[in-house]
Amino acid sequence: MSAPEVVVHRDKELMAKAAAARLITKIVDAQAARGSAAIVLTGGRNGNGLLAALAEAPARDAVDWSRLDLWWGDERFLPAGDPERNDTQARAALLDSVPLDPARVHPMPAADGPYGNDADAAAEAYAAELAAAAGPEDHGPVPSFDVLLLGVGPDTHVASLFPELPGVRETERTVVGVHGAPKPPPTRISLTLPAIRAARQVWLLAAGEDKANAAAIALSGAGEVQAPAAGARGRSRTLWLLDEPAAAQLPRSLYPPASA
Repeated sequence: MSAPEVVVHRDKELMAKAAAARLITKIVDAQAARGSAAIVLTGGRNGNGLLAALAEAPARDAVDWSRLDLWWGDERFLPAGDPERNDTQARAALLDSVPLDPARVHPMPAADGPYGNDADAAAEAYAAELAAAAGPEDHGPVPSFDVLLLGVGPDTHVASLFPELPGVRETERTVVGVHGAPKPPPTRISLTLPAIRAARQVWLLAAGEDKANAAAIALSGAGEVQAPAAGARGRSRTLWLLDEPAAAQLPRSLYPPASA
C-alpha cells in the first residue's frame, strides 16, 4: 500500500475546485490509457462539494462521460430517491447534468428494492455486481478503481466503516451491511477496507475545524480498527486533500509549504 501524501488548500471552496480539476485529469488520463475509467463516489458535504465543483468546471467536457463507470463507497440504507441517500445527492450535484451511460452507474441497493429491508443481502448483491465487473487484470473480486473518494468523519470513519464496529474488522468480504451505526441512519451498506485497498488511488477529503482531530489521529500511525481512515490506502497513491482548518493539528513536516 502507498504512504499517505497530504495536500492542504486555503479553504474548502478552493479544495473542492482543486480536487475536481485533479479528478478530471485522472479520468481523462485513464480513458486515454485504457478506454474507460472507474471512480468510486463518496457522500457527505465534501464529496458533494467536489461533485458540485466538477459540475461547474469548464474542463468537465474533456471527460467522455459515456465511458465512465461510477460506484459508491457506502450508502444509507433508505428507500430509492430518499434525499439522504448518497446517490440521490450525487445525481442532484452532478450526475443528472452529464451524459452518463445509465448501465455504467452502479448505485447501492435501496431499502425498498428487491432485498427489502435486508441490508446484508443487499450488500452481498453489490459485492456480486462488483465481482462481475472485475477482470482478470484486477486485484481480487472488485474492479481496479482509478480513484476511490472518501470523506473523513470527525470520528475518523470512512465510507460507513466506524471505529471498533464489525465492518472495519472485515478482511474477506468486499461489501458489508452496517448495523447500529453511531451516525444516523443506523443501517447502511459499505465497502470494506479490502475493497478500498484495491483502488489504484484513494483520496480522502476533509474540510473544517471539526475534522482536524480526525486527520491528526489517522495520519499519526493510529490503528485502523480505532481509526478507520488510517487503513484507507490506495495501491499506487493515497492522497489526503484538506483545507487549512482540517490540517490545523498536523505537523508541517507532513506537507510542503507550497501545497497551500
